[in-house]
Amino acid sequence: MKTLKNWLFQSEKDNCITLSVDNKYTFRLYVLEDKIFRVLINLNNQLALDRTWCIAPNQDDPLEGRCRLSTKGFTLPNYDLIQDEHSLTVSTTQLRVIITQPLALTWQYKNSQGEWALLVEDRKTSAYLINPHGDGIEHYQRRYKDEKYYGLGDKGGDLNLAGRRFELRNLDSMGFNAKHTDPLYKLIPFTITKRHNASFGLFYDNLNSGWVDLGTEHDNYHLAYRSYKAQAGDIDYYFFLGPNVLDVTKSLVKLTGKTFFGPKWSLGYSGSTMYYTDAPNAQEQMQHFVDLCQKHGIACDSFQLSSGYTSINGKRYVFNWNYDKFPDPKAFTTSYHEAGLRIAANIKPCLLQDHPKYQEIAKKGLFIKDSESNSPERSAFWDDEGSNLDLTNPDTFNWWKENVTTQLLEMGIDSTWNDNNEFEVWDSEARCNGFGHEIAIKHIRPVMPLLMSRASMEAQQAHNSNIRPYLISRSGCAGIQRYAQTWSGDNYTSWQTLRYNIRQGLNMSLSGLYNTGHDVGGFSGPKPDAELFVRWVQNGIMHPRFTIHSWNDDHTVNEPWMYPQVTPIIRDTICLRYRLLPYFYHLLWLAHHNDEPMLRPTFLDHEHDEKTFAETDDFMIGRDLLIANVVEQGQRERTLYLPDNQTGWYCFYTHQWFAGKQSITLPAPLESFPIMVRAGAIIPISNRLAYVDHKQDDQREFKVFPAQGNAISYGTFFEDDGESYGYQRNQALWVKWQIESTNNRIDLTLSAKGQYIPAWKTITVTLPINETRTLYINNKIAHEILLAEIPNLM
Repeated sequence: MKTLKNWLFQSEKDNCITLSVDNKYTFRLYVLEDKIFRVLINLNNQLALDRTWCIAPNQDDPLEGRCRLSTKGFTLPNYDLIQDEHSLTVSTTQLRVIITQPLALTWQYKNSQGEWALLVEDRKTSAYLINPHGDGIEHYQRRYKDEKYYGLGDKGGDLNLAGRRFELRNLDSMGFNAKHTDPLYKLIPFTITKRHNASFGLFYDNLNSGWVDLGTEHDNYHLAYRSYKAQAGDIDYYFFLGPNVLDVTKSLVKLTGKTFFGPKWSLGYSGSTMYYTDAPNAQEQMQHFVDLCQKHGIACDSFQLSSGYTSINGKRYVFNWNYDKFPDPKAFTTSYHEAGLRIAANIKPCLLQDHPKYQEIAKKGLFIKDSESNSPERSAFWDDEGSNLDLTNPDTFNWWKENVTTQLLEMGIDSTWNDNNEFEVWDSEARCNGFGHEIAIKHIRPVMPLLMSRASMEAQQAHNSNIRPYLISRSGCAGIQRYAQTWSGDNYTSWQTLRYNIRQGLNMSLSGLYNTGHDVGGFSGPKPDAELFVRWVQNGIMHPRFTIHSWNDDHTVNEPWMYPQVTPIIRDTICLRYRLLPYFYHLLWLAHHNDEPMLRPTFLDHEHDEKTFAETDDFMIGRDLLIANVVEQGQRERTLYLPDNQTGWYCFYTHQWFAGKQSITLPAPLESFPIMVRAGAIIPISNRLAYVDHKQDDQREFKVFPAQGNAISYGTFFEDDGESYGYQRNQALWVKWQIESTNNRIDLTLSAKGQYIPAWKTITVTLPINETRTLYINNKIAHEILLAEIPNLM
């Protein structure tokens, strides 16, 4: 590795300052936004990869990728440049970087006193290293004792990543240990650093395998440091100033693309298990699931069809229906639709070597190619060897779309579950078409699941252009949120997994993957006992993705009715999810429209309260609900910390009010778990539904939790038909609310805009049971209001 040392100013053009380093390397500093700069360093002014699929400000990338040197989509603000003999300083109104000799960067921000304060600096010795004779890059920054680190996508263990080292590599980690296993499924080289007074983000736009060290490595010749290393590619990173953690996360999403806005039914309960589709009478087993949901009164919206429907002699062959198991796929999908359920079918991007279509696909050149021959590259896959499809080949991309259409959508399948898409091709020089410009797989492995999801989405959009698609993807990189919901993968059944999946999901959310969840009950290993299963379902209903999925060692199935003694608890817990769907759907809208995380660590909205940074099992869903799941066996009460929010908190069940900035202990019998509501919030509640249907959703309650004393709070709720693009044409309803409370009265002011007319015509307003103040709705004493009486601002 070569240390980059001496630089010379070369040019300044189009918000890009270029330096020449050691007469061999090109250093570019881009000023993209007041709070976002970019650093790009390469050898001999030659890009290792001239495109990116991760960066997509304000729009999606071209299919063939975005030019890596493009600044399109950024505001490119004014900045100041000052140069002297030994340094170069570049400043916007908010962020400043000082480049010194030998090459090292110091980052500063404008604090609340209007003074420049330190964020971070590169270590002064060997900050940037590149291998001039082959692959390998390294970047080192100073590390400080008061720093906390978050992000990196789906990583196990504690939420704060400090003091640990992580590998960046997509891997199928079935049965992973949620506390210790690394790497996992997704590759997102993004960290948030929280210092005492400010936060910043680093996103490395490099998808080669690598490592991030956040405090394990020590070297006698350097002060304490953190590092990023990759096996290949260029040093190419984006630096974000918060100054708050939430600002950093939202900046990453604005950089890499907005969260897709899926249909409302995607937030309902989704069943799944390997057992049904592996059974010889799979179609019958699938129908039995619908019958049992109806028998036990279990609300359900979809089923994720595992890959057994494609099997031949126990192995899985994508886009191949096993007609022995499913004699009539169209009749099967029709029966589900008649029951109000949708189906998401599992599809995999690797064809086993004895796949019925393998030779045909090989002749067409649709596979990733071996590095030393023109034959398809072969890797281990599902108890055999197979070849991965090359989604950077336009012919492959279109072949995939065609098969999604003919083999799934035309059969009545509603959605695609893009699975086993880690593309574990370890011949790093294996060749990809690159849309006409060949690329080694090492540079773009995590792009493949992104392109796979995009092809699936385009197929679904073409098949029914009036309906918003829903997709799932297990693997991916930054930008996968533009197409798909994701989850933590094939977790192992244990109490430990239940606890650490919560932290894993929060770091995924902080890394821009807002629409996420976990396999409820545990996927791999022993079946959960009744208590663990109940607690996992209680946790699951408070995540964006709520799916009970399993492949238990004893071939049992995780189902809502698997333990008759607790089936009523499971039914009521799922019912609570459905009653809260208006709240969850509004959060999905905010994730899409405002880049707001759905899952939130307690500190995200309470950074001023240092105690919220302690490791905890608590989390927020949206800004208003604080969730304290039970994650310990036998526990029947739960201690939780209430963040300092100035207005206090209500117990969702008893309506008892508590001041913030204190720990409390609440009962947690098996049938419930603590939920706290931020005082000053409104929680919209629906009637009990068997499945999502906007025509049957004919009741709406606003649970108002007013602040004590004098206070004002406000917000908006979103409604539409739950599946169309009508909201883009004003066919939606935005109900704006304000609560103004005094010691004597509570004033709720409602207004609306939009042309959508929901099935519910009246809003019933309820207050905490011990509330004695008089309620006024739009200046009238009332506890309900007709939708038609709400002023429409259109």
